Amino acid sequence: MERKKTILVVDDELGVRQSFNMVLKEEFNVLLADSGEKAIDIFSKNPVDLILLDILLPDIYGIDLLAKLKEMDPNTEIIMVTAVKEVKTAVKAIKIGAYEYIIKPFNVDEVITVIHRALEKHSLVQELTYLRNELERVQPFEKMVGQGKEMMKIFELISTISQSDGTVLIQGESGTGKELVARAIHRLGPRNDHPFVVINCASIPQSLMESEVFGHNKGAFTGALNTVIGKLEIAQGGTVFFDDIDTLDINMQAKLLRVIQEKEFERLGSTKVIKVDAKFIAASNKNLDEMILNGKFRNDLFYRLNVFPIIIPPLRERKEDIPVLLNHFLGIRTKANGLGRKSFSQRALKTLLEYDWPGNVRELENLVERLYTLCKGPIIHLEDIPLFPMKKTEIKNLPLKEAIKTFEKQYVNAVLERANWNRTKAAEILGVHRNTLLSKLHYLKPPNN
Repeated sequence: MERKKTILVVDDELGVRQSFNMVLKEEFNVLLADSGEKAIDIFSKNPVDLILLDILLPDIYGIDLLAKLKEMDPNTEIIMVTAVKEVKTAVKAIKIGAYEYIIKPFNVDEVITVIHRALEKHSLVQELTYLRNELERVQPFEKMVGQGKEMMKIFELISTISQSDGTVLIQGESGTGKELVARAIHRLGPRNDHPFVVINCASIPQSLMESEVFGHNKGAFTGALNTVIGKLEIAQGGTVFFDDIDTLDINMQAKLLRVIQEKEFERLGSTKVIKVDAKFIAASNKNLDEMILNGKFRNDLFYRLNVFPIIIPPLRERKEDIPVLLNHFLGIRTKANGLGRKSFSQRALKTLLEYDWPGNVRELENLVERLYTLCKGPIIHLEDIPLFPMKKTEIKNLPLKEAIKTFEKQYVNAVLERANWNRTKAAEILGVHRNTLLSKLHYLKPPNN
């Protein structure tokens, strides 16, 4: 359920405060202040979406208080409350950041309309900030793909935990689709109409991490020329995804733990407490148990994140999904490029099934994109596929001479397969005379078909 918006009413007249409270309390959380000093105190300690601000206060001029509040948080909408004779001042206030002004005695319907418009603008600004962040990212594909029993288990788990607000820790090798799992959890859950915000911990310098996550106020540090909203604030009501969380330093881990536990934080350079209403998902491609033993990852943060653990198996352990993934990515390329549907030959598919895919699904997707673009015909053949690295063989107990011979055997065989057992072509690829290649064929047999 979406939280109620909070409105702060700042007016030294008791009757005005009570009137606003009566009108607004059914739909909003209402906070009341009778002075500028009290308003600043409340604003610094509570999440406030909108302020109704009287121009004439006993301790500070309303315009000056407007400037102060906007400096503390430029994204909070402020509506000035004024008498008719002060309208010129209210117009001036709009020029320096107020959303609108209303005149006392006010009309209830007009006040509610103006408040709703201001809050809608507030939401649109947050959404725009979110979308600008998302435009910097490129989603490689639209949905998760797989039909093997391991992926079926993960799909079922995603469906179940998406309905809970408990934290999720996704672990798996690079390229297995951890972000896709996180997005699926968000998309299937009750927060799906709010932002899904990604914090890529590995790509953000540690010196900038706090500012990126929490945001900062103008002047918080050298170079902070403007107040900036952090990713946590953008994610309000939605989901925040910490990718590569294992790269966070210990100090930042402690601060993140506090945010998850207390559901609140402060921008750099500010004492204002901002409440967090978001689901937390984290991902790692490293062994966090080992990192905990080595003092590189906090034990308490691990257990706080690991409420719902998901382990994504590498592609080499679910090879039954490879044909499905290949067809899926070929379909995407066909739709995107309009060059016609393509497919893999049986020999090409057999080779792709035998490969271990150290880069997992991401490596497979990149290969399909390259082959679809470069291959002119409708069929992608084995010789069109770049020569994959050889499979590792247990040669650690072999003498050097035997180890070299074993590798040579694997390599020559792979080149011959790639050349469709055309010996002349294979010799050219290997950079040897055809007779040299022929001398090695006593331990190599071509396929029957």
